[in-house]
Amino acid sequence: MSILAASTDVDVWHQIFNFTDYGELLSLVRNSIIAGVALGVVGGLIGVFVMMRDLPFAVHGISELSFAGASGALLLGINVVAGSLAGSILAAVLIGALGSRARDRNSIIGVLMPFGLGLGVLFLGLYKGRAANKFGLLTGQIVAVDTPQLSWLIVTGVVVLLGLLIVWRPLMFASSDPEQAAARGVPVRALSLVFMLLLGLAVAISVQIVGALLVLSIVVTPAAAALRVAAAPWLVPVLSVVFATVSLVGGILLALGGSLPISPYVTTISFVIYVVCRLVGARQGKRSWMPLRLLRPARG
Repeated sequence: MSILAASTDVDVWHQIFNFTDYGELLSLVRNSIIAGVALGVVGGLIGVFVMMRDLPFAVHGISELSFAGASGALLLGINVVAGSLAGSILAAVLIGALGSRARDRNSIIGVLMPFGLGLGVLFLGLYKGRAANKFGLLTGQIVAVDTPQLSWLIVTGVVVLLGLLIVWRPLMFASSDPEQAAARGVPVRALSLVFMLLLGLAVAISVQIVGALLVLSIVVTPAAAALRVAAAPWLVPVLSVVFATVSLVGGILLALGGSLPISPYVTTISFVIYVVCRLVGARQGKRSWMPLRLLRPARG
C-alpha cells in the first residue's frame, strides 16, 4: 500500500513538475515567453488604472464576453484572437457607455457575466474539435501562441500602450479626482470610454495566455501588490509591470515541466507575490493606498 501511495505521489509530482528534456522543450514556448513579457507590460500598466478606478469587477465581466467571442470564433473556424477582441470591445463599450455610476456599472457587469459565460459554454458545446482548444480558452495553454497569434497580441499590446501614453496624464487626473478634473475641463466621460476600450483590448490578449477565468491575476493582482509596497507614486506602475511579467514568464517556465494548464502556475506566483507584498507592507506599518493626491497634477 505504501509503495502504491509513493508511486501515486511521484505521478502527481511529475504532472506538476517534470524537468525531463526541459532544455529541448524550451524552444516550444519561445512565442509564449515573448507574449508573456508583452502581456506583463500591458497588464501591469493598465492594472494601475483598474485599481484607481475600482474596476476589478469590470475586468471579469469583459473577460466573460471575450471568452464568448473567442469560443464563437472557434466554432465558426475563424481567427480566435479576432473573436476574443470583438467580445472584449463589445463588453467594454457597453460597460463604459451605460455604467457611468458605480452601482449602474456593477449591475450591467452582473448581467453581462453570466450571459457571456453561458454563450461561450453553448459555443464550446457545439464545437466538435479538440478538447484542448475548449479547455484552453478558459484556463490557458502554454503552447497555444503561434506566430500569427503572437503578431496579433503584440500589435494589440502596442495599441494599448500608445493609447495609455497619450491619455496618461489626463486619465490619471480623472481617475484620482473626477469632479475636479471635470471642473477644469478634462473630458472625463470620453476618457472613461477610451480607457474601457483599452482595457477591453488588454483583457482580450490576456485571455489568450491565462484563459478567461483567470485574467484578474494579471490585470489586477500585480497592481494590488505594488500598491502595498511602493514608496513613491512612480514606483507603482514599475512594480506592477515587474510583478505581472514575473508571474507570466515564471508560470510559463514552470508549466513547461508539467502536464497541467499554465493558469495554476501563473495565478499561484501572482498570489504569492501579493501575499509577500501585503506582509511587507504590514511590517512597515503601511496601509494599502491609492496615490491619488500625489498623482494629481498641480493646480495653476
